[in-house]
Amino acid sequence: MPEFEIDDDRSRVDRDVLWEFLSTKAYWGRSRDRAKVERQLDGAWRVVAAYRTSDGAMIGYARAVSDGEALAYLADVFVLAEARGKGVGKALVHAMIEEGPGPHFRWMLHTADAHELYRQFGFAEPDDTYLERRGRDAEVPGDHGERAEQG
Repeated sequence: MPEFEIDDDRSRVDRDVLWEFLSTKAYWGRSRDRAKVERQLDGAWRVVAAYRTSDGAMIGYARAVSDGEALAYLADVFVLAEARGKGVGKALVHAMIEEGPGPHFRWMLHTADAHELYRQFGFAEPDDTYLERRGRDAEVPGDHGERAEQG
């Protein structure tokens, strides 16, 4: 029996686990309050999460925003410390971009770590055709000092 399963049923997401990780362990999520985290979950184009098969506990998560046609942004990918090194991060990213409705989309993400994980799925540094405007209060990877592993 596999140690974990991936599910895209957003109603199954453990909001307490999501909030705990993003508010205390994710360098990129600490500026959000719980209401914002829950609005992001509820408004996401797609959500996938990993659950331990032995007890159904959520051990990983990823969400995406998209226009539903050609463009998607991968966000908030994480795996709890006790589940790392077992392929959970890879399974989450695969389920999100390869098994979902957007394998042909142009996918984007911002991350200060786990680059090798994302490169396995074709992510690379932007070329000279990519520009970005950050909002005044935009979260900047690495601004919080401590980094959390995403894969």
